[in-house]
Amino acid sequence: MRSLRLFLLPVLICPVLASAGALDDLLKAVNNNETEVVVEFLQRGMDVNTVDVEGNTLLMLAVRKGNDPLVEFLINNRAGLLKKNKYGDSALMLAAVNGDINIVRKLVGAGVKADEHRSGPGWTALIYAAFGGHAEIVRFLLENDADVDAQAGNGMTALMAACRNGHLEVVRLLLEYEADVDLLNQNNASALDLALANKHEKIAELLRVAGEDEQKPSLNAN
Repeated sequence: MRSLRLFLLPVLICPVLASAGALDDLLKAVNNNETEVVVEFLQRGMDVNTVDVEGNTLLMLAVRKGNDPLVEFLINNRAGLLKKNKYGDSALMLAAVNGDINIVRKLVGAGVKADEHRSGPGWTALIYAAFGGHAEIVRFLLENDADVDAQAGNGMTALMAACRNGHLEVVRLLLEYEADVDLLNQNNASALDLALANKHEKIAELLRVAGEDEQKPSLNAN
C-alpha cells in the first residue's frame, strides 16, 4: 500500500453525488479496512465527514478499526475531529476506550483537547481509558492537561472507574496526579466504596492511605 501520510485530496469542481449505493460501499470499505478504496471514494467527491446511521464519521469508524493510516489520512484531509455520534462519543473517546495509544496521540497532536467532554455530562476520554485499564493512555492524557477529577453525569470519575474494575496501575497513576478520593457518584459511593464492593482489597488499601495523607495537616500551615 502506498503511503497516505501527506496525501491531500484534490479540489473537485463537480463533486460526485453520494447515492445510497455509493454511501453503503464507502462505509463498507472503512469497516473492511480497505484504505485505498476509501481514498478513491473521497477523491471522487464523497464527503470526508460522511456518517453512518449512528452518526459515526469515517474518522470514528477508522478509529474503531484501529486503522492508523486511514486515521492519519482523514486528519490530513480536514475530517471533523470534534464531531460526535448519536451517543455523544468522539474519535478521541473511541480511541481511548479501545486502548489505542497511537491514535490517541495522533488526535491530540492534531489539536483535540485531552479533557474534552461528551456532549452533555457524559464520560471523558480519561474516564474511558481508566475504565479499560489503559494506563499508557491515562498517563498521556494527564500529561496533556486532562482533568483528573472530571465527573460524568452519574458522578463517575476516572478514579472510580479504575477502582470499580480493579485496575491497580491506573489507580496508582491517578493518585500520583492527586485524584480526589472523596468525590461521590450519584449513589453516594466513593472510589473506596466501589473498590470494596468489587473486592479489590489492594486498591482499597491504597485509597485508605491516600485519604489519610489528604487529612494530614500541612507542615507549612500557620
